[in-house]
Amino acid sequence: MWVYRNAQSDGSPHLHSLNSNQGRQTWQYLSEGSADPLSAEQEQARKAFHQGRHQQKNSSDELLRLQMLHSNNFSPDRPQQLPRSLSAALQSGMAYFSALQQPDGHWAGDYGGPMFLMPGLLITCYITDSLQAVLTSHHQQEMIRYLRNHQNQDGGWGLHIEGGSTMFGTALNYVSLRILGVAANHEGMSEARAWMHSRGGAHWSTSWGKVWLALLGVMEWEGVNPLTPEMWLLPFSKWSGIGWAHPGRFWCHCRMVYLPMSYLYGIRARCRETDLVHDLRHELYPMQYDTIEWKATRNCCAKEDLYYPHPALQNVLWWIMSQAERLLLGSRLRKAALKECMELIHYEDESTRHIDIGPVNKVLNMLACWFENPKSEHFARHIPRLHDYLWLAEDGMKMQGYNGSQLWDTAFAVQAFAATGMSKQFSATLQSAHSYIRNTQVQVEAAPPLDRFYRHPSKGAWPFSTQDHGWPISDCTSEGLKAALDLMTLGTDIAGSPVSPERLSQCVEVILSYQNPCGGWATYENSRTTALMELINPSETFGDIVIDYPCVECTSACMTALSSFKRHFPSSSALLAIAHALDLGKAYVERVQRPDGSWYGSWGVCFTYGAWFGCEALSAMGMKAPASGAQAQACSFLLQHQREDGGWGESYLSCQDKVYTQSESGSQVVNTAWAMLALMAAGQHEQSAQPLHRAAKCLLAAQLASGDWPQQNISGVFNRNCMIAYSNYRNIFPIWALGKYRRLCTAGG
Repeated sequence: MWVYRNAQSDGSPHLHSLNSNQGRQTWQYLSEGSADPLSAEQEQARKAFHQGRHQQKNSSDELLRLQMLHSNNFSPDRPQQLPRSLSAALQSGMAYFSALQQPDGHWAGDYGGPMFLMPGLLITCYITDSLQAVLTSHHQQEMIRYLRNHQNQDGGWGLHIEGGSTMFGTALNYVSLRILGVAANHEGMSEARAWMHSRGGAHWSTSWGKVWLALLGVMEWEGVNPLTPEMWLLPFSKWSGIGWAHPGRFWCHCRMVYLPMSYLYGIRARCRETDLVHDLRHELYPMQYDTIEWKATRNCCAKEDLYYPHPALQNVLWWIMSQAERLLLGSRLRKAALKECMELIHYEDESTRHIDIGPVNKVLNMLACWFENPKSEHFARHIPRLHDYLWLAEDGMKMQGYNGSQLWDTAFAVQAFAATGMSKQFSATLQSAHSYIRNTQVQVEAAPPLDRFYRHPSKGAWPFSTQDHGWPISDCTSEGLKAALDLMTLGTDIAGSPVSPERLSQCVEVILSYQNPCGGWATYENSRTTALMELINPSETFGDIVIDYPCVECTSACMTALSSFKRHFPSSSALLAIAHALDLGKAYVERVQRPDGSWYGSWGVCFTYGAWFGCEALSAMGMKAPASGAQAQACSFLLQHQREDGGWGESYLSCQDKVYTQSESGSQVVNTAWAMLALMAAGQHEQSAQPLHRAAKCLLAAQLASGDWPQQNISGVFNRNCMIAYSNYRNIFPIWALGKYRRLCTAGG
């Protein structure tokens, strides 16, 4: 069986941070003869998931949860007493969630969902001959389990676990199973080939899929639209005219993926010839491999994958760049561009201690380092930090969408507990969480010069996951600040020693620096270029990836954090700057509210998520319904979509179609909690609390005997079209919503 542990050391001497293992989760495989009593329960969770895999595609993170509950000797009080009173339900929910807290204070959880991440890891390990060094046989068995569990009934795999089959997902996950040793005639493999062949073959994948297939040597580079590394040599200045198109102005996730891609394209990186490579050339296509006219396949994309079609201008641009390749390949200019790319890659690796900003960038950087020098320390340092991205649940082992959501979940958990008015009973939980939040704040700036490497200042900020990762984000910084201020309010007896005012002021400086002239806040950086650059989005399957766009969530998080700081430090020298920023933010939030009263949620599913942030932002400015028309409209929108049982339930289709779409699975506890928080922020309870009473009953009815809530539909999203799991949301947000409801709408519960 698998046992999760906080990592003590990964054996990599380059990890010099005092907190180099803070927030990391790793695991060991114990022999089946272990006397650990959880093994039977964990095996039952695996079997249950497999049996219902086509109905419930999200894992419940049962393997970790069962282990944590056992190690903390947790047992619910009188679990047979359901339904509970409101106070008893909160007590039970908070006790259960406290038992899941890790020793260093954070909450660990499944952050999987996308189905295109693990293939990149496996292809990289295969090309670099490091598969056996990185992955034990147990890792590989669990990865096979994961891929089989998430194969769709039609034989294919989707972009994410809840999505229909795509060529991108099917081609890469088929290749993954073959790398893991699954035979071509094994169960499910012929169905996958039939799915691909009936749609033309693997070359009908998206551009990212084509890159991975070309790297593996099962597609020719002539079939990939140019990823010209010389783009990195363009002048960066906006005044140069062409500087608007410099990759350093792109959204950081976009540029940090295309940076190593452009290096690998520039050298035409390719796997050595192996029997598996030869076999895959025959298996992935319905025609003979050597008969494919690769240049004609560059813009081929299966209809199932095509979310963002190429504009005609983009196709013209790719044709011009493909002609230029004849002159650039092997030239002095190409060599200079490749050198520039590798310098930027090494900076990213070292500033994140080889975790890198995300999983795609991580494995591509690792591959670039190997092709630069397979015996280099740069490559060797990548290997141990691959494990930061691996996660094991009852559906198998997956590669997460980040190295975890540790800080994000912990900051939300603290605010949820503080909102209940029952914090004193959970002092140990809050003190431990406070320690994690203090330790995770970025206190050492990334190496200078920041402008040279296109980095935003980070000292004083909070990241999404761990201090080692270190990339600052506006909303994570803001949620970290709000949590720190809530803990300060609770006092040292309950929450422990506070973060110093000096460090909190540094955080405020970072938040203020993120604001754009439009008044909104984006994610990692300011918006650096014009939205017209989205015309060169080459990904086909992702929307809005080129620009770091402002959004209601980041704007609201920053506004509410600044408002909270203003209340706590009324004599701060930053008050004038804060007031100006809040006024600009308010105008932005009102401007992006849709005519029906909703806000589109860019990072959660979807309009209930956006409504929560939008209503909180306006509430921070003293705006309540009915006096505030914006808040009244938001309440009206939410109430129109409340279901008969009092809850709300949104499908992920809301995100990709940008239209509120009811979930076929009924009310969802996470959507219901978001809607409740939005309505209370907007002041609905002061007009009529009846909708909130109905919603609270829905949440109470859904609570399990243990104090947990059920895992339902996937609740996170990025780039409009790809869903991602947050396994802790089902605990955090019902606690938060019911806690706030108890204070505002009842006489004590």
